Amino acid sequence: MMKKTLTILLLTISLVGFAQEDTTENKKSNIQTYTPSKLLSSGQWDIKWFNNLYTETKDLFGENGAKQDKDRETFFTSTLDVFTGISANSKLNVGLLLEFRSNVVGGRDALDVFKFDGETNSARSGLTSFAPAIKFNPIKGVGNFTIQTAFHIPLIDNETENNVFLDQKGFIFQNRFFYDYSFSGGKWQLFSELNSEFNFGKKLERDSSGIQVGGSFANNSLRLTPGVFLSYFPSSKFTVLGLIQHSQLIDAGNDFSQDFTALGGGLKYQLTDVLNVETLYTGFVRGNDTGLGQSFNIGLRALF
Repeated sequence: MMKKTLTILLLTISLVGFAQEDTTENKKSNIQTYTPSKLLSSGQWDIKWFNNLYTETKDLFGENGAKQDKDRETFFTSTLDVFTGISANSKLNVGLLLEFRSNVVGGRDALDVFKFDGETNSARSGLTSFAPAIKFNPIKGVGNFTIQTAFHIPLIDNETENNVFLDQKGFIFQNRFFYDYSFSGGKWQLFSELNSEFNFGKKLERDSSGIQVGGSFANNSLRLTPGVFLSYFPSSKFTVLGLIQHSQLIDAGNDFSQDFTALGGGLKYQLTDVLNVETLYTGFVRGNDTGLGQSFNIGLRALF
């Protein structure tokens, strides 16, 4: 049902994108101009609401990624990113990041994350963290290279309660490095990102029965996530994109590490001069000590 709904949504947006005549072909739209590498001018605002639903039915263990079936687990993450420009030369932006999660386990249906049915033995939900952030251009003359720095502050007491994981409890110092390149002709654009996260926190603590009573599973560890996105613009208001991402958790303080690789694709469409919509599908194709699943994403972005 989920795949059918997503397919219908993607086809609808595609048809709308191709059906509408692009009367402003010489004028770049926001989806062409304001990639994550682009900084805002003083007084501009960028508000993005992005929703990710990740569902998995298999675990991968060990260096060879041995596959094992499991009861379905689904994790829904909704983020709100708000940035504004504070410098006349578009060199510095400040912002706030908010994150809400809803997770269900025990073989429940993937869409049960939207029931928000409280602190049960198969579900948890709530606002899990916030982060003040800055975004800046570190190299004069290279305007399409920027860094976003944020410090994530947890709002939860325990990562796992009643065998349901909600989110990391530790503090996270995050740096995201953005770079984009537009090919001549304006039809193709390459965007790359390196996301680095250092996880602070107390060492994971469990009671005699093995239940987590404190700390974080990823304390004192570094996660690196490089990604490459290739976009094609049939018109200035519409783009089709493909992506590849890899994530590596290194030297966790609890003698735990993991990695995974994902492939995906999506669409973006400029609804109005201010608002655009984005849909994205990602499949996790390999990994070690992690789950194997797929994610469905939709986001709205307002830029004014």
